Amino acid sequence: MKRLMISTLVAGAAFALAGTGAAATATPAPASATAPAPGLAAIERVAEFDGAMPTGVTVSEDGRIFVNFPRWGDDVRYSVAEVRDGRTVPYPDAAFNREHADPARGLISVQSVVADGRGRLWILDTAAPGFAAPKAGGAKLVAVDLKTDKVVKTVVFPPEVILPTTYVNDMRFDFRVGAAGVAYVTDSSLTGPGAIIVIDLATGKASRRLSGHPSTAPDPAFAARVDDKALAGTGADGKPQPFTVASDGIALSPDGETLYFCALSSRALYAVPTRLLRDPGASDADVARAVRYLGEKGASDGLEADAAGNVYGGDYEHDAIRRLAPDGGWSTIAQGPDLSWPDTLSVGPDGYLYVMANQLHRQAGFNGGVDARRKPYRLLRVKIGTAPAYAGQ
Repeated sequence: MKRLMISTLVAGAAFALAGTGAAATATPAPASATAPAPGLAAIERVAEFDGAMPTGVTVSEDGRIFVNFPRWGDDVRYSVAEVRDGRTVPYPDAAFNREHADPARGLISVQSVVADGRGRLWILDTAAPGFAAPKAGGAKLVAVDLKTDKVVKTVVFPPEVILPTTYVNDMRFDFRVGAAGVAYVTDSSLTGPGAIIVIDLATGKASRRLSGHPSTAPDPAFAARVDDKALAGTGADGKPQPFTVASDGIALSPDGETLYFCALSSRALYAVPTRLLRDPGASDADVARAVRYLGEKGASDGLEADAAGNVYGGDYEHDAIRRLAPDGGWSTIAQGPDLSWPDTLSVGPDGYLYVMANQLHRQAGFNGGVDARRKPYRLLRVKIGTAPAYAGQ
């Protein structure tokens, strides 16, 4: 089966490379899916995936592209891959992409990947295939050295921050604080409390912040519509069940002082000072009082920030990407049918915002047991002309 089609610009022309692991052949392909509406950025196709559904993407400081495939029911041969020479290659290798007797020694089900701008790729393993309870000792952060392609650090989440309902979803890093930096991770539980998990990368100590707070919880009044139909699952009684997912998207300001976050089942954006999240002397009430509501951005899965202080969010109800400028003004920067469920966002060193569009809403669970996804899934990008926020780290 064709695994990947990757589009690349060569000498001013666009070509599509269709690869199966053997040598790829090149045929002309458009650089953008459709002409953009006035005032919107062109949406360029970077890669197409005909296998398992991807969720995450990240672009390293030297332009390498990494993606991940959570184990939600598709045939996932490997949970993390690099897009290389027209194909996906298991990363860091095939052996590490298999579960081991020791759950900390191999990847179980990866939800997101983040290049840190310091020569490492960080992998977030939920240890919860199919949204099951996380396997004990399996939820972890893994750092891979991009020069050697070897695992150099594994940080297992302590059991006190991983609840039976926890689903660790996305992460951001700040290496300007602590001996080895800190990670902020969203718990996007489907049935339990949402939270921001703060973990010290030197000691492995972690805490749950804003656990069950309204800002990390699904909006009880939220009812999404995608492809002109209500987004809902099916309960055990056969009746529609509300789609309720807690804190999901996360972004860090370039100075590291503000963390932006949102629940997937909500249209609101929130922010909180990171110093309070990290301060063991700050009570839960102290942190809660410091949360700021930044208005409605549309319903988002992924968030991202750039070095200029802009914050980006997908708008999965409208096949769009929106931007919050430093002055507080919202605008739509890209919109089109290719952006069918914009998931993870990543700013590349080339001044593009990369986005994984994976048709998540067309899964069988939302469509009466019928898988309505239409392959390929697409990795897209839009020109924003700014640098990644990690450039300031």
